[in-house]
Amino acid sequence: MRKELAKVALRHNALFLEDAVQENNSVMNLNETTIVLVANCNKLGFTFSEELLAKVNTLSPIAKLELLEELKEAVGVGKNWMPLVKQWDNPTGEGFLDHVFTFLANVFYTRKGTRLACGHLIPEGTFPLERYNGCPYCGKQFDASFELDLKVPSKLKVLELWTDNELKNLLSDLLKSPVALDATQAECLEILVANFGVSDFSLIGMKETQMIVIDVYCAKGESELVSGLFSTPNDILRYIWYKHTGFLQLVELKVILKRTLSNTHMLGKAMVSDIEKQEKGKLKLKFSRAECKRYAEWLNGLTLTIESQCEAMHPKREIWVRVIRALRLAEYSKRKGFERLRILLDTFYNERYEVWNGQVNHFRLKIDSTETFRLLKQRPGLFARSLFSNMLYFGADETLANFREIMYSVPARLIFSLNMYAEYYFVKNGSRTVKPLGAISKRIPTNKLLNLYSNEDLEQMCLKIQELSLEVITKRFSELPNENKTIYLDESLFHIPLAIGDRSSHVQDLIATPMGTRFSVAGEKVRLFMHWGEGLPAQHLDMDLSCSIVYDETTEYCSYSNLETIGCKHSGDVQRIPDKIGAVEYIELDLEELTRWGAKYVSFTCNAFTSGGLSANLKVGWMNSGFPMKIMSNGVAYNPGDVQREVRIKQGLDKGMVFGVLDVIKREIIWLEMPFGGQIVQNMNAETVLNLTRKLDAKLKIGEVLTLKAKIQGLDIVTDPSLADELYDLNWASNSAKVATLILGN
Repeated sequence: MRKELAKVALRHNALFLEDAVQENNSVMNLNETTIVLVANCNKLGFTFSEELLAKVNTLSPIAKLELLEELKEAVGVGKNWMPLVKQWDNPTGEGFLDHVFTFLANVFYTRKGTRLACGHLIPEGTFPLERYNGCPYCGKQFDASFELDLKVPSKLKVLELWTDNELKNLLSDLLKSPVALDATQAECLEILVANFGVSDFSLIGMKETQMIVIDVYCAKGESELVSGLFSTPNDILRYIWYKHTGFLQLVELKVILKRTLSNTHMLGKAMVSDIEKQEKGKLKLKFSRAECKRYAEWLNGLTLTIESQCEAMHPKREIWVRVIRALRLAEYSKRKGFERLRILLDTFYNERYEVWNGQVNHFRLKIDSTETFRLLKQRPGLFARSLFSNMLYFGADETLANFREIMYSVPARLIFSLNMYAEYYFVKNGSRTVKPLGAISKRIPTNKLLNLYSNEDLEQMCLKIQELSLEVITKRFSELPNENKTIYLDESLFHIPLAIGDRSSHVQDLIATPMGTRFSVAGEKVRLFMHWGEGLPAQHLDMDLSCSIVYDETTEYCSYSNLETIGCKHSGDVQRIPDKIGAVEYIELDLEELTRWGAKYVSFTCNAFTSGGLSANLKVGWMNSGFPMKIMSNGVAYNPGDVQREVRIKQGLDKGMVFGVLDVIKREIIWLEMPFGGQIVQNMNAETVLNLTRKLDAKLKIGEVLTLKAKIQGLDIVTDPSLADELYDLNWASNSAKVATLILGN
């Protein structure tokens, strides 16, 4: 498991070495193998801190080689990075007519031309075959390259030393996180719990975190140790759903099925029908006798009142009916010792319970604010989530007066969310971008009740929300004991949003950052890349890398159908992947040319053209460098040291995804993750992307919150890190769970 632990450390800008490594307090006399290792790591974009260098210097040559191989694997040195077109920065000039003539030549078996290994005949005068590493007609790649011309990048990432102690501290931070973990953090948590276990289950801060911990213990056959983590039936349902679908949230099966079938756009009705039957079979609830008994015991052991359990189950009643049948709970309820389960099923099926949400809606429709707020104050979290709509429905003053009575019982993450989204919500005649559970991002119209109020009234509502949240934040930081006098805030923290909501559902294998983070562009070129198909047999698997360029009055696209446009060049459309080694596509953006022609934004997208979703383990990202980025004669254009951001697709429900937006004027790239439907970039709605960037931009930045902390606690902000009692930099911010715990509390 050391290799897995090394992956966790690298995601936090560190190298993992076991505690058994000998101490060496001097790095003055580096041995030759250490110097060679550092030189090779520099080409990968990494360098070592003094402490790490001292430890590495004591390792054996074999151990140093293992470290180098781990870093090479992490950055993808062993992958196939050869595109379809050689020297693709010089366009081949291929066009639509070339494909038409080639099609006719293969239909009518014309003999004049060149027969390729794939079987296609390329007529004379069409594609310049000497410029391709495969077939330009069908997109099948023949040649591949594993050799990269590695160059030391303009800026190196400094790796720190991590041992068991740092990993255990990270485990504690992830367990205590007051916000839901993203896919990268969840994967790290699984690895750490499997290696170190959990010493205190009371540390766990979120329901979704509990599910991951429970699953690890159940996999080890120690389910009895985690049975106490379930407090309601829906906790058990959440775990069942996580095991069945892989989603930590309760995404309904019909939503998963709908998205899966929507990705089969290229198939006939008969094949779609077969796929539908297969998918329904996969999603069908099936449990072994051992699983049924375990879940029955968990339900029977809940201490919550029967009526409260039934009320909690009611919103998911349709799902519960299926689960009860699949788990054979009626059978187990008749056994001795399962009396509470029998009463629960009887009460639930006969609906002998009241539903709190139904009462709220009843009084709300009667415009009875007194009773509505009386009920909402019983559940502060739900009151917070409905605060904006209630302000429009009952008036801001009355709503906020009632909310103030319970606002200190509301989780801090909800208060911060209210602050971040108030300005985004109270906008007339616009639209908002939302992402329903399991679905793609959508635009919805703003609340119609906004039209009852003037713009001045809405501005006052925003100010009142900000004042209210400021009170909570001030109380939070003023109550924290702090004897420090000075604080240092890295400038980059003012570009990193506080990780609340909008979590990533895919994995970042290199240094992880929250969605909405802005990255400055070094130089005048940005190179997008997409790699997919590693480990798969040769087949037709067509993933497409594209971008859309937004101007004042028009939108242009660079994709497989338009390999060259103003400021953008594509490396060619690979449609059939080679055996086991994967395939790659690139797009290079020339910022100087884009600026000259008036481009505003460029959205980076990837799509699955073939039937199905994006290929699992597909990687997308971008490179930029202060030095010119080279394209080799065979078309290879990947240098790991220049990679600024990379993400690995974890699940295949998404048909397309926007993974970044370049602000051409500001020379900044906004990292985001927005799934959308459709097999080509033109299916993406540009307004939805801009709405999402505005939403992410509205988030509080870590630097802004820490500045407020300094003001409340009377700390002097210093510009020299060595003079600071409290140091907050990029390394600290890379642990977003620790950031959330400091700012939001446990």
